[in-house]
Amino acid sequence: MDDVRSNLVVSARITPLPQRLGDPLPEVWVTCEDGTATKVFDFYPDEISFSGDEFLGLTVEECQLLKFGRDRAFLQH
Repeated sequence: MDDVRSNLVVSARITPLPQRLGDPLPEVWVTCEDGTATKVFDFYPDEISFSGDEFLGLTVEECQLLKFGRDRAFLQH
């Protein structure tokens, strides 16, 4: 198996959306095949959104690229 694809995301969760000004931004946390849990990024929910299922089967790097693509698309419109 290719080393780059050998540690794929098997579960993902997104922390709660802020309810008030000053609340923390939502964070995306993933668990990979090897059992490691990692915070991948936080995001501004008034600009972009995600669901946990979007990260399944991706690498951590691919998860970060997904955010980058959404940020770029938001800023270009």
